[in-house]
Amino acid sequence: MTAILGLSAFYHDSAAALVVDGRIVAAAQEERFTRKKHDAAFPRQAVEYCLRTGGLTAAQLDHVVFYEKPLLKFERLLETYLASAPRGLRSFFQAVPQWVHEKLQLPRLMNEGLGGRYTRPYLFTEHHEAHAASAFFPSPFEEAALLTVDGVGEWATASLGLGRGHRIDLTHELRFPHSLGLLYSAFTYFCGFKVNSGEYKLMGLAPYGTPRYVDLILGHLVELKPDGSFRLAQEYFDYCAGLTMTSPKFDRLFGGPPRRPDSPLTPRELDLAASVQQVTELVLLRMARHLHGLTGQKNLCLAGGVALNCVGNGRLLREGPFENIWIQPAAGDAGGALGAALFAWHQLLENPRRPAVPDGQHGSFLGPAYTAEEIAATLAAQGAVARRAADEADLCVQTADLLAAGKVVGWFQGRMEYGPRALGHRSILGDARHPGMQAAMNLKIKFRESFRPFAPVVLADRAAEYFELPAPAESPYMLLVVPVQPGHRRPVTAAGTGVARVREVRSDIPAVTHVDYSARLQTVDARRHPRLRRLLEAFADRTGCPMLINTSFNVRSEPIVCTPTDAYRCFMATGIDALVLGEYLLLKEEQPAANQVESGHHLQQFEMD
Repeated sequence: MTAILGLSAFYHDSAAALVVDGRIVAAAQEERFTRKKHDAAFPRQAVEYCLRTGGLTAAQLDHVVFYEKPLLKFERLLETYLASAPRGLRSFFQAVPQWVHEKLQLPRLMNEGLGGRYTRPYLFTEHHEAHAASAFFPSPFEEAALLTVDGVGEWATASLGLGRGHRIDLTHELRFPHSLGLLYSAFTYFCGFKVNSGEYKLMGLAPYGTPRYVDLILGHLVELKPDGSFRLAQEYFDYCAGLTMTSPKFDRLFGGPPRRPDSPLTPRELDLAASVQQVTELVLLRMARHLHGLTGQKNLCLAGGVALNCVGNGRLLREGPFENIWIQPAAGDAGGALGAALFAWHQLLENPRRPAVPDGQHGSFLGPAYTAEEIAATLAAQGAVARRAADEADLCVQTADLLAAGKVVGWFQGRMEYGPRALGHRSILGDARHPGMQAAMNLKIKFRESFRPFAPVVLADRAAEYFELPAPAESPYMLLVVPVQPGHRRPVTAAGTGVARVREVRSDIPAVTHVDYSARLQTVDARRHPRLRRLLEAFADRTGCPMLINTSFNVRSEPIVCTPTDAYRCFMATGIDALVLGEYLLLKEEQPAANQVESGHHLQQFEMD
């Protein structure tokens, strides 16, 4: 037996993954255990979970692999500051001491994190090697073209290559400071959202705007070439040596300073979001076409933070040259832990690979699960009132009845998801047919901006009835945005302006239809999601509709829930009407008054408001 532990980040969204004899045993982000969003600390609790799941101690590990090479990254940091000197001195004195005392001493930090029990040498992959490995090795393809795009690794910001058998080969790269991820983050910052987490908001905001700044971006900021490579005009940016993403010249180009966080959104931000999203899609399409010409492959594997841009992914599937696309569900830095471990097993140790069907990611359900006894103990400790379903069929019928009645349900089942998306094990569910459900869930349950779209989760064999998903494609990891079928659309009779357009009823599934008639789709099959599929079937039996809203089980600025205790607390602190914990069903109105939080989901009142 060969056990390999992969580690990632330590500066943003740290994670751990365990691979035993090439099989993915466990993977999780540290934030889920510590409850600190994007926790950057050594993933101590994630490591403990992975080892416990594998029945191992740190002393029994054969290899520990980190997902990038810190000396190469430090070289890039120093060269960048030297090239910018004397500008950026303040930023230099903030960053370098941390690198000297922490990042350059990773073996010491890992020794401490593993309790001194692991005594073998540490291995280091390159950042984009880890991304590529995380995408190709769990994919169902014997061979595939590889595309990784993010902010920056050591030097690379995008890589092209080929995966075949048990090896990957990255042949071309784009280098810092020219970065599609950093370009998108610069606009995220300028529009008043937080870098490294607000990019989802920018993508969701884009359909509300008009891409009127595209020519300005391509004429001043981005020198784009036919092969998808590009150069960024650095005088408009400040991320190399400064403390912000953009420079005063950027401000002047786009008509004023960045939006202040949480201030009202103006038409400028909507149009900027639409414009940078269109530029991003254009770059991705050109990269993909160039990669197809280089490799001649029909399959494409994607990873890196930009691979979480599901709008761009949808265009790649519809308009790109590849027949099949597989995207790593944990495409950002957290997924580097899994990629590092798989790279060591296949590439460094030269072990053969047999592609799995439908893939080797196990639905990305790689986190902790809790037994019925553990859930019962949690409920008893909380003084909760719960009823246990007679069997799975009874559980799904009761839950479907609640959802059909307009209730919002917290759904906690099995192993926690690895990656940023809730895929049906740590989810909040609602009726996609209800016109007021999107805004109600955003404001009274998620406590976030009302313009944010929700995703539909739909029976895979009925997805084509509602969405333009090219056959035989599927979307089990919620990484594709696709158009709603014309037959389900409704004309807008009284169009609003700006984000107020969120209230427009655009289809007969309005709660999951974005203002451009698109949806971020998750398809559900019996192999990956057996209990969720039975719930959808029960809901379809009652309503004729084979889908629900699926959003992550958390509130704004908090990680997705991990434990039954996390789930109960979130249930009681929000307007969620009912909670399903394993086989147990809880109703809000039945919980002890002492546990109640004044934050109910009053859908009828919300609509009158």
